Amino acid sequence: MTTTVTPTAPARDLRDHLERAPMSLYQWLIVACAVLLNALDGFDVASMSFVSVRVEEEFGLTGTELGVVISATLIGMAIGSIAIGRIADLIGRRWTVLGSTALATLGMYLAASATDVTQLGIWRVLTGLGVGGILTSITVISAEFASNRWRGLAIGIYAAGYGVGAFAGGIAANGLQADFGWRAVFLAGALASTVLLVILVLVLPESVQFLTRRPGSDKALARIARRVGFDPARASVVAERSAATEGTHAGLQGIFGGGAATVTLLLWLAFFTVMFGFYFVNSWTPRLMVDAGMTAEQGVIIGMMLAIGGALGSVLYGVGAARIDREKLLLGFLGLSAIAIIAFVLTTSILVLAFVLGVVVGMLVNGCVAGLYAVAPTRYGTFARATGVGAALGVGRAGAILAPIAAGSLIDVGWTNVALYSTTAGLLLVGGVAVFLLTRRPVAPDAV
Repeated sequence: MTTTVTPTAPARDLRDHLERAPMSLYQWLIVACAVLLNALDGFDVASMSFVSVRVEEEFGLTGTELGVVISATLIGMAIGSIAIGRIADLIGRRWTVLGSTALATLGMYLAASATDVTQLGIWRVLTGLGVGGILTSITVISAEFASNRWRGLAIGIYAAGYGVGAFAGGIAANGLQADFGWRAVFLAGALASTVLLVILVLVLPESVQFLTRRPGSDKALARIARRVGFDPARASVVAERSAATEGTHAGLQGIFGGGAATVTLLLWLAFFTVMFGFYFVNSWTPRLMVDAGMTAEQGVIIGMMLAIGGALGSVLYGVGAARIDREKLLLGFLGLSAIAIIAFVLTTSILVLAFVLGVVVGMLVNGCVAGLYAVAPTRYGTFARATGVGAALGVGRAGAILAPIAAGSLIDVGWTNVALYSTTAGLLLVGGVAVFLLTRRPVAPDAV
């Protein structure tokens, strides 16, 4: 997985080196940290769903009350993505990731000590705030430290971390709560997150794009340069850029000013529809398959097929992005996802085929999420990048929150499985239209 730099065109500066040179072991180590951080998201969401029955029994919750507790983390993530994204553009990505990881870890420890449902809900929101802040900044760091050739693969591997974490959450829930209670699952997550925080302190660098625009960053840039095989003496040299192409608008001006509003709204529409579809498919499919005539065990297997497919899909998108334009590839994934979802719901009576299509649906839908993660950072300049990506993630989390609630309401009024899945497929096509219109807009002048 290497590329070659043309001998007659040496790297102008550290940013240019990261963009064009073969990726170093250190750069892949940064991607590995991103995978583990995204796994924290998957673990947290999955573990709550696995312990929900015991939480419901202990606190005597109604279905509505349990639903609020389950959604608490997603609400926190939406707020954290938007609010903490702006902080990352002000103080840097590294400190935002470290602080957000510490916040999520604290939330997990506190959730393990909750004595009533109100406490649990509050601590789940706190955990969500941290996870939302993590995803905003680590998505940007992953994109900036990956070379142009392998950026899609790096983001794809990063997105696959969600499935890894969800799988780990299931193992932890099944192995711990029977003997030690549901709180042990959150305690296990908190301990793992504590170890990860120590690793991040030792490994995670600041964004080079951010450092090159901050005075007094020469030592930090030289340290990164040594780790990626670039001349430290040239690390702080920035290529000449005109004011018109600098792309340094920050905050709301950076995501709404200078023609960026259209890009932002298209990204929001794409994130909302894709995340709605992703969370509907992953949260409701096991239950709806039971309604379709499967046993509860078979419904769980379908859920596992979706998770397996999801991990594969993220990597598949990344491999494809090394050879195909990222946005065009995302369009293909969106179209195929819509087709696969309809084929899946129409063939649930054929068990083997349903299992196979479950893998395909999980693969394609998660590939769409990976695609959005890869595309979003290219649409904003350095000082608006975390703000823009964070806002898009926040809107996406709104879709994630709405999906299970809307599906439950529609089921209550008599919607069939075919109607539910067909509507989800239609929303993915709407996301495809948004991405298509996005391809007609230029990328940011200093895009990664």
